[in-house]
Amino acid sequence: MIVKVVKSNEKHEIGETGENIMEYWDIYDAEKQLTGRTMKRNDWCLKDGEYHLTVLGVVARPDGTYLITKRVMTKAWAPGWWEVSGGAAQAGESSEEAVCREVREETGLDISNAEGGYVFTYKRENPGEGDNYFVDVYRFVLDIDENDLKLQIEETDGYMFATKEEIENFAKEGIFLHYDSIKRVFEQLQ
Repeated sequence: MIVKVVKSNEKHEIGETGENIMEYWDIYDAEKQLTGRTMKRNDWCLKDGEYHLTVLGVVARPDGTYLITKRVMTKAWAPGWWEVSGGAAQAGESSEEAVCREVREETGLDISNAEGGYVFTYKRENPGEGDNYFVDVYRFVLDIDENDLKLQIEETDGYMFATKEEIENFAKEGIFLHYDSIKRVFEQLQ
């Protein structure tokens, strides 16, 4: 038996044992306004001019290094590449709530009270593919060390605290996700 529930404006299909079976995402218009409609995760049913929202959370240490993680080799897309934490905002979830959840799920870090926040948004359009999205990019500064990390083993196969130059080198090698779209977030910390 599958039961659809709405809890705190988040829509999910929940199985008999309480496991999350299906995640839903809000649909936005070209002006990044909610349409009042949702889509199933990875359904790729968006029409041109419709978008879903994703977030990226760049976590920096005061010494100017950045936490990056390596994608597991079982990922269908870009296995073994380096990236920053991120993912899709769930239906009913704000951008800030989504980035806090994604960073916590993937790294175990609580960034809710960290210095920093929203930096910029970019838009990715894939005409005719049903997968258009906005990406809200955040940068947080947090004094962390390796003992603070609890990596999500289904998502990550390692991590490092990288300098901007190391990240640029991974990008030149073609193994750092989204670099061209987010490179300005790696500017030196003030």
